[in-house]
Amino acid sequence: MATLFSPEEEAFRAEVRSFISEKLPGDLRDRMLSGGRPTREDKVVWTRILHERGWGGYSWPKEFGGPGFTPVQRYIFEDEAWQAGAPEVVPFGMKMVAPVIMKFGTAAQKAYFLPRIASLEDYWCQGYSEPGSGSDLASLKTRAVRDGSHYIVNGQKIWTTEAHDADWIFCLVRTSTTARKQDGISFLLVDMKTPGITVRPIITFDGYHEINETWFENVRVPVENLVGQEGQGWTCAKYLLEKERLNFGGMGFCKRELARLKRLAAEGAVAERRPLDNPLFKARLNALEMRIHATDLTNLRFLRAEQRGEALGLPAPYLKVLSSHLQQDVLELQMRMLGPDALPVSLAGGSNETLDAISEYANVAPNYCNYRKTTIYAGSNEIQRNIAAKSLLG
Repeated sequence: MATLFSPEEEAFRAEVRSFISEKLPGDLRDRMLSGGRPTREDKVVWTRILHERGWGGYSWPKEFGGPGFTPVQRYIFEDEAWQAGAPEVVPFGMKMVAPVIMKFGTAAQKAYFLPRIASLEDYWCQGYSEPGSGSDLASLKTRAVRDGSHYIVNGQKIWTTEAHDADWIFCLVRTSTTARKQDGISFLLVDMKTPGITVRPIITFDGYHEINETWFENVRVPVENLVGQEGQGWTCAKYLLEKERLNFGGMGFCKRELARLKRLAAEGAVAERRPLDNPLFKARLNALEMRIHATDLTNLRFLRAEQRGEALGLPAPYLKVLSSHLQQDVLELQMRMLGPDALPVSLAGGSNETLDAISEYANVAPNYCNYRKTTIYAGSNEIQRNIAAKSLLG
């Protein structure tokens, strides 16, 4: 059969697959493949397994302690990890703040923070959005006022994913109100143990505690925790968002959930309803699979261009739109197939037979609800279409 990958890339895929099969804890794999969500400890365990192998910062160049994977190798690694049931590494550290520190940080910041991110000694979260400052991020109001060797930070961030688990937060703060609003923003690294920080949970519609509102009241942050120059935060933010949007390119999650969809359709009470005999269901299933393959090809085209050193321009917004809708559509078809069986259930007090029967699809509805966010974060898809249109049409 024809392949889109070189023999060396196929050998790398086999190496990754063998490593994950051998090292990924079985209970963690089974929970992830059944739609579960990883805990903080799950992510720490897996990241440290990767770190021991030299892959803790698998997307980083060698000069910063990474393995120096090519863009295609990074894609293969993520594809295999997702499909095998590995938890995602904490993106706020490895894929967001780390590239910003690499590009704009001081030598001391690189030497201190990067090794701790790669080993997940420090667990990071992101402080960008505020009440009233989401898509219009440049309107943020959290203030940082210079006081000798410190900044004094006051304000509020919202939707701070995993702030309740985090050791550090990277924040956009306003250090000036006299310039153009984008020019008065700076990028700060803040220790979450600093006095004056309060994290309040937001329990979302799916019943999970994933996001928070985070308050800063006279929080003292050392000036050496400023990344780049004062007022350069908007440049850092745009660079980070570009990295975040490119993270949508991998199809591993969609492939994993599509495999789960097929498995559910062929097993248990769902199989008795014979969804695979329904031509409309099969048509939607086949259409999803074709879209995933087509997006895979699109990803590979962009990755080959990146490897050749060609300017990318459009891919980040384009791939973000494609991938976010695919994630939602796969989970929506799971919901439509299961109907009322997809509703959240309590596993407490049930017999073993009951637990076995429902555990495979107990997380379908919560995951469907949770992934409605994918078309909003990292810049809403409406914003991404505007960026794409401007890139294409001028």
